[in-house]
Amino acid sequence: MQALSKTVPVISGLAAISDRYDVLLCDVWGVLHNGREAFPAASEALSAYRARGGVVVLITNAPRPRAPIREQVLKFGLSADAFDEIVTSGDVSIALIAERIHQRVHHIGPERDLSLFAAAGELARAPVKLVGPEEADYVLCTGLFDDDVETPADYDARLGRIVERKIPFLCANPDLVVHRGERLIYCAGALAEKLRELGGEPIYCGKPHAPIYRVAIETAEAIRGRKVDPRRILAVGDGMRTDIAGAIGQGLDAMFVSGGIHLDEVHGSGDEAEALRMLFDSANLWPVAAIKALEP
Repeated sequence: MQALSKTVPVISGLAAISDRYDVLLCDVWGVLHNGREAFPAASEALSAYRARGGVVVLITNAPRPRAPIREQVLKFGLSADAFDEIVTSGDVSIALIAERIHQRVHHIGPERDLSLFAAAGELARAPVKLVGPEEADYVLCTGLFDDDVETPADYDARLGRIVERKIPFLCANPDLVVHRGERLIYCAGALAEKLRELGGEPIYCGKPHAPIYRVAIETAEAIRGRKVDPRRILAVGDGMRTDIAGAIGQGLDAMFVSGGIHLDEVHGSGDEAEALRMLFDSANLWPVAAIKALEP
């Protein structure tokens, strides 16, 4: 049974609600950059929040360790003053790979994500055994091999064989799609959904699932030097099924950025207020606020 519709205030800047929170868990792709360049106003908003004493932990479904993601966001133009630390889906994946260090793994994804396995090997103090699909004890998926040209349909046979073999499929990035400039690019989550359609049961490492939030909150508490009341944590993101569902599922307040993944859905209809209401009602999820783009 669907819950009754609720009113979600649309705000023009983070300052309208930021004094309620000690910690921000902020999504990256779609909120802070578009895959090519950072959004200056978002950088300013987080920098101003930190200047007032808040802690900002970037929480992303990027399937790589935090170090290359930090390098990437700074290269795109995000200010180093905009965040304290980064927690990635890749960090969670590294821990899971390290736990399985004696098993053989097949990687589905681009070569740029191989740093994940190097980091896991360092954590476990043993080399990761990367093998072909027929030799593997489990699969770790970070994305499509070539997301510029491929779609999930190109993986039907490969995923079907994984389901037949009944080996675990770890999804390092639960996102279905992201914007790269003006284009939508498929992510590992789209392959996990395809696997599910074929009868498999993927294991997710990032948002909206609990492990990445646990690590992010522990990271924020370490920075503050004390426990943080969950009521004083705000999660900011543009994905309903990942950012908003994940935050609310963990008992956290969420602020929805409507100009990201759901841009066309919300701002292409002419009646933005009604489009937002329908989006929240259909998901049975209501953030504490909505904003078109993260601004001070």
